[in-house]
Amino acid sequence: MKVLHIHFGKEGGAERFFVNLANSLHERGIEQRMLIRPGRTWQKDLEKCGKVYLGIFRRISLSRFWLSFRMWRILREYQPDVIMTWQLRASRFMPDYKKARRISRLGDYPEHLGYYRNSEILVCLTPDVAEKVRSFGWKRGLEVITNFTRAAPVSPVSRESLQTPADAFVVLGLGRFVPRKGFDTLIRAMTKAENAYLWLVGDGPERENLERLVDELGLRSRVRFAGWQTNAYAYIAAADVFSIASLHEPLGNVCLEGWAAGKPTVSSRAEGPSWAMTDETDALMYDPGDHDGLATAIRRLMDDPALRQRLVDGGHRTLQERFSEKAITDAYIRLFETGSTAS
Repeated sequence: MKVLHIHFGKEGGAERFFVNLANSLHERGIEQRMLIRPGRTWQKDLEKCGKVYLGIFRRISLSRFWLSFRMWRILREYQPDVIMTWQLRASRFMPDYKKARRISRLGDYPEHLGYYRNSEILVCLTPDVAEKVRSFGWKRGLEVITNFTRAAPVSPVSRESLQTPADAFVVLGLGRFVPRKGFDTLIRAMTKAENAYLWLVGDGPERENLERLVDELGLRSRVRFAGWQTNAYAYIAAADVFSIASLHEPLGNVCLEGWAAGKPTVSSRAEGPSWAMTDETDALMYDPGDHDGLATAIRRLMDDPALRQRLVDGGHRTLQERFSEKAITDAYIRLFETGSTAS
């Protein structure tokens, strides 16, 4: 079984899952090669899994034609059994190579299906995403395979490194700073979660606006911007609560990482979290954009150690029962071999 992955993403949860799956498949004996953008911090984590090719795909550029020429050279030399593209940009580059099973993984709700003309099978993160695909009239293969996380216990970062008291109650948000991730909601919630500290781990185009909001609300003394971290797990390990504030979230790795780190989770009722999580069992949930509801949940966790432990235990059960690495890797292998996840 030979798999060629095409992934032109940058830095984020989708990229973390790509690395996780490639490593899990490697450990199961699947031969792989990967075509990715140059300069990715996670390239080193792929290199043991197989040969890595570097290339940039732009829709209107001469480089696109050169990359296409290289792709066909790779196909003639490698002769993969499966080509798997990740997200929109790579799926537009899916070659019409009929000797391989051609699979595209959707990381979000599609606006249309024009990018998937050469794909035989679409993999969706949740049943809700699959239903959206069907609504566009997709008649080819369609499977639902969710994520897993490889987060493992690690040593926490020093709170001193983020100018945070050792005994402070720390809430952590993780991800790319874009409007849909709702970090402004999380910042506003801190005005009513007195004495709690907030760590924001990530970066993106909204950082300047978020920094300005922190200053406008007078929260600079309790909010820390940690920047983009290749090992975010050490920051999660040092926090007390993991927060997902997304206004729109299909089902990123972020939905699983608090559970994997043994932290109580507070999440908005965005699409993916609503499917994955059960309020009061493995998370406390509130309506997207409701900073008062988020603040209430944070205060409850600050005041109730037993509730924190109950959510940690519930998150561990959910992770093992629904999002295990073995079950999800098995599903991908069946899909590669037969075109279906059915056992």
